[in-house]
Amino acid sequence: MTANPILLQKKYSRVIECFAKQQGFSLDTALDFFYHSETYQLIRDGVSDMHCMSDAYLAEELEQEYAEKMRDTKEEQI
Repeated sequence: MTANPILLQKKYSRVIECFAKQQGFSLDTALDFFYHSETYQLIRDGVSDMHCMSDAYLAEELEQEYAEKMRDTKEEQI
């Protein structure tokens, strides 16, 4: 199922704002991470109706993805 592009843009902004607040990031930092995330790609492509999930759930997905990327980055530095 595909979502209305305008509604998706509004969804993105709410998820980014929620993610920024959870992580204590600036909106610019959260925005940059979001648009380079796998979560964004899944929402955009309509996979598993991710766009139907709550904003808080999607922000949590981003938080987990961010933690995983930070862990991988630290492991690469060792």
